[in-house]
Amino acid sequence: MRLRATNLCKSFGRQVVLKDVRLDLDQVHTLAFIGPSGGGKSTLLRIIAGLENPDKGTLSLDDREIVFNEKALMAHRRTVGTVFQAFNLFPHLTALQNITLPLEKVHHHSPVEARQVAETILERFGLSEHGHKTPAQLSGGQRQRVAIARAISIKPKLLLFDEPTSALDPEMTAEVLEVIEELRAEGRDLVLVTHQMGFAHRVADQIALLSCGQIIEWGPPKQVLDHPQSETARQFLAKILKY
Repeated sequence: MRLRATNLCKSFGRQVVLKDVRLDLDQVHTLAFIGPSGGGKSTLLRIIAGLENPDKGTLSLDDREIVFNEKALMAHRRTVGTVFQAFNLFPHLTALQNITLPLEKVHHHSPVEARQVAETILERFGLSEHGHKTPAQLSGGQRQRVAIARAISIKPKLLLFDEPTSALDPEMTAEVLEVIEELRAEGRDLVLVTHQMGFAHRVADQIALLSCGQIIEWGPPKQVLDHPQSETARQFLAKILKY
C-alpha cells in the first residue's frame, strides 16, 4: 500500500478536526493511527474510506488520487472494507443476510453466489451455526467477527478498522485482535485506529500519532512507541502506559 495525504483539512462547523494533515508512506501493509481521543484519527480513517469529504487537500492510495465526488466515491467504497467500533450491522437482518445484502445490492452478485460467499466466510470465522441469528442474539465478539466477515467478503484492496475492540470486554478483544492478526498474516493491507499499544507495536509496519488534528510524528513502531521524538507523543504514551 502507498498512502499519501497532502494538506488535508476537515472541520465540522467551528470545530477543526484535521489541520493540514501530511503523510507519505510507501510499501506499508499495516498502518496504525494512535493518539488522544478527539485527535482526528477516526475522521482521517473515514476520509480514507470515502465516507467523509475533506474541506481541502488531497489523498491518494496506491498512486491514485481519491476524487471526492459521489460518483467516484461510490466506486472507491466498493474497493474498501470498513469495520466500525459499533459494528454497524443491520439489526433486523441475520448474520448471513448482513453479508449477502451488500454483495447483492452493491457488488451485483446473484443471490446464490452471495449466499455461497457468505456461508464460506462465516465458516472460516467459526460462525456457521450463528448465521440465522440477528445481531441482538450474538455476543459482542461474534458481532464484530460478522462485521469483519462482511468487510472481507467483497474482496477489498484495503481493510479499515476504527477502534474495533473498544466496545468489547478483554476476552472478546483478544478474540477480535487474533482475527485481525490472521488477516495481516495473509498479506492484506490494513489501516486501523487503535488504543491497543501492544497490538499496534506487534502488527503495524508504520504508526502515525495524531493530536489536535495533526500528525505529530510517524514511523516504525520501535521509533514512535519506544523512542518518540515529540513531547506530545511522550506525554501521550506515558499516560497510556500508566493504565
